[in-house]
Amino acid sequence: MTDRPNIVLILADDLGWGATGPYGQEKIRTPNLDRLAAEGMRFTQAYAGSTVCAPSRCSLMTGRHTGHARIRSNDEIPLQPEDVTLAEVLRGVGYRTSAVGKWGLGWQNTTGHPRQQGFEEFYGFLGHLDAHNYYPPTLWRNEEEVPLRGNQNAGRQVYAPDEFLLAATNTIRLYQNHPFFLYYAPTLPHANNERGTNGMEIPSAGEYAGKPWPAPERNKAAMITRLDADVGRLLDALRYFKVELDTIVIFTSDNGPHVEGGTSTNYFRDAGPFRGIKRDLYEGGIRVPLIVRWPGVIPAGKVSDRPVAFWDLLPTVAELARATVPKGLDGLSFAPTLRGRQQTNQHEHFYWEFHEGGYRQAVRLGDWKAVRLDVGRPLELYDLAQDPGEARNVAAANPEILARVETILKSAADPWVKPVSTIPPPAWKEPAPAAAPPR
Repeated sequence: MTDRPNIVLILADDLGWGATGPYGQEKIRTPNLDRLAAEGMRFTQAYAGSTVCAPSRCSLMTGRHTGHARIRSNDEIPLQPEDVTLAEVLRGVGYRTSAVGKWGLGWQNTTGHPRQQGFEEFYGFLGHLDAHNYYPPTLWRNEEEVPLRGNQNAGRQVYAPDEFLLAATNTIRLYQNHPFFLYYAPTLPHANNERGTNGMEIPSAGEYAGKPWPAPERNKAAMITRLDADVGRLLDALRYFKVELDTIVIFTSDNGPHVEGGTSTNYFRDAGPFRGIKRDLYEGGIRVPLIVRWPGVIPAGKVSDRPVAFWDLLPTVAELARATVPKGLDGLSFAPTLRGRQQTNQHEHFYWEFHEGGYRQAVRLGDWKAVRLDVGRPLELYDLAQDPGEARNVAAANPEILARVETILKSAADPWVKPVSTIPPPAWKEPAPAAAPPR
């Protein structure tokens, strides 16, 4: 057992709160996540940094909510040198650092490239749009664009998540004798939006092939079960290389479930009991699964209802790794909760803003949740203790709560001017026409 543990942070893509077994899913099998929850701590009130990819990941990496973070929409905006990431914090105390999968916080030749933000190694997609394609012609390895031979000339032989899993297990193999931070961000179960109702790309529906479900739903289920299997292989690698007891595994998702690729969140109820989906600031868009395991330190099989958010992860991990927490963060460490100890510090409130389809804002204040859909729109108010599905707007009956929320809104966010990079993002590559998979 070490007092400076390895960190494996697994970030699923568009995986809803209710899409896995530990959170009540009954149709989609996730045995490895079931095991992870049984061996660790499951949080029931964990929140993403935002309701879409880039701002959520920015919050995760920098410990700032979307009222203070640099990236507050899904535009291609790079992190800047003054943005301090979790990787930089851990590297500062001797960790080896590797990012695998989808980055989305800066493309090549910008200050937001993962190798400019604390990661020694990177393999995957730099931008969002390229990451839609599960059979890409190329991936990035550090600063080099590497062709995937089986996907050239409209080929569909190399499935990107398989590449990510191999790179992640190789990271464990190569860094097993050093404290390491592995940020593993596969794109499952995000849809390839450009393929319409065929956007749930997976080599096979597997065990769901015979289900009398719509094809997109069969494929979505298969993508989630495949994600689960890949998590299982990572856990196996930790055990094989004898670092399981010295490793904290964190599993979560960047936002709520999507309705892309021909799917519906109603089919599997993968938003759980909550209202809203990806791109909403209702609970279904921002409440996400969070499971944390550290054998022998985090009590096994525990469930925590402590509200936490992505901006809490940086100070939490820093405390567990005995690293210095940067000043000016929005997050609070919940390391005592993970250790099974009493924790008295709480957020006075949580804040989100989202810059697509208007200027949306949300505040959680205790069990009260306020949502504003755009500038000038009235606040909606919900009592999450009595109404977690946000079905009953009780704003009219609670003017004193609305007044407190309005006060918070006046100071929660810095004025935001969309940052402009001096280097334009690379043009998106049109996916090759779909071809039949090899026999």
